[in-house]
Amino acid sequence: MVNSNSNIYKGYNQAKPDGYDKEISHTNFGTPGGEYLRRYWHPVALTSEVSTTPLQIKILGEDLVIFKTTKNKIGLVHKNCPHRRASLVYGKCETNGIRCCYHGWLFSPDGEILETPGEDPDSKQAEQVRKKFKLGAYPIKEFNGIVFAYMGPPEKIPSFPHYDAYDISDIVRRPYKINYNCNWIQVLDAIMDPVHTSFLHGQSSGIQFSEGFAELGEIEFFERGMQYLGANTRRVDDNIWVRVNELILPNFTQAGSAFAADGTKTRYFGRSSFTRWVVPIDDEHCVAIAWGNFGDRADPIEYNNKEGCERIEAGEIIDRTWEEKQKSPGDAEAVEGMGFISQHKGEHLMPTDHGIMSYRRHIRKSIKALQEGTEPKQFKNNGDAIKTYGQDTVLRVPKRNVDDRKFIKSVGAAVLKLQFDSEKMPNKDRDSFIIKELSNMEKNGAF
Repeated sequence: MVNSNSNIYKGYNQAKPDGYDKEISHTNFGTPGGEYLRRYWHPVALTSEVSTTPLQIKILGEDLVIFKTTKNKIGLVHKNCPHRRASLVYGKCETNGIRCCYHGWLFSPDGEILETPGEDPDSKQAEQVRKKFKLGAYPIKEFNGIVFAYMGPPEKIPSFPHYDAYDISDIVRRPYKINYNCNWIQVLDAIMDPVHTSFLHGQSSGIQFSEGFAELGEIEFFERGMQYLGANTRRVDDNIWVRVNELILPNFTQAGSAFAADGTKTRYFGRSSFTRWVVPIDDEHCVAIAWGNFGDRADPIEYNNKEGCERIEAGEIIDRTWEEKQKSPGDAEAVEGMGFISQHKGEHLMPTDHGIMSYRRHIRKSIKALQEGTEPKQFKNNGDAIKTYGQDTVLRVPKRNVDDRKFIKSVGAAVLKLQFDSEKMPNKDRDSFIIKELSNMEKNGAF
């Protein structure tokens, strides 16, 4: 006989979908979330993808074409010609722009109509059309192998943010791009979820990065305006390993190394494995566009290849069989398995989800403020590159005759405090100062 206890077998009661957070999930033009995201620069393609053969892409729900003129000037424009709506993916790239295949109209990378060759050149109507109408186009910036675009109101365009991660010496940066079949929030959440690394990447699927990831550490979150940090501080034998994941709103992310640090070797302010943005394609798809970082302060140089970037991004290579994915899921399987848009209202968030709750709340407040007329805040350079914190620090700190969990947490807090206290220093001095002080802290046991 089936047990009829009303406290079990809740399938029927929970079969109705709980619903999702439309405010932060919807990003198409005209949606509150879409208008918020359009106030920032986003990567849209790798430079290596852009050529004189037009490429169709979709970003923030908009169908776009990115191309390069024969003079190597990049254009990002709406897919459809404003004349009769033919697709410019079939256009021909020329010296000054892209020419529509259907009637030969020529457009510059900024959207100006340069020629309407099928019309009488002396026609006032043709002249008025050329002056009045434009092909939708967006400003772009090509930087170190990635093409960025600003898709918001032209009069609100912010300066292009420059992060200190771009300037760290002796690091080789490899551009990469990975598509996800789910909403952007699901992928972004993972960066503010340092606990998942211990389980998904260290226990559930076996060791996908280094063995130290399987250790469950002490978690602490830091909210610093638009910057969110999630620190996971672990003990590995006589060492304490402080690993920091970083989110700068709306979608800039960094994290400690995937393969260089395992908590067994001293490491002072090792930097991020990737410098990455999570960009909505539409409401049910997104793309991670990033640099994989390789060198002594990042991940080992032998991972500087396509497969290495995929493993750093998701824990596993992307193109695998279903059996391989089910046996050893990585980030892609975890976030895509939630569905195209996760049912946020069915979540049961816990204290370890504090970072996720906080950053989502910040985005909602920014969206509401924008609807009321207040532009979202921007991270500005202010004469120096923006300081970032995605990192690993491993210090030799043997156990003391105290509560070790509390002690581990205090070491993590001391490491972050040192970096916060040095925030006003010029970037050219900051890293060497932090490294020296961490060495002194370790030597003197000053925790």
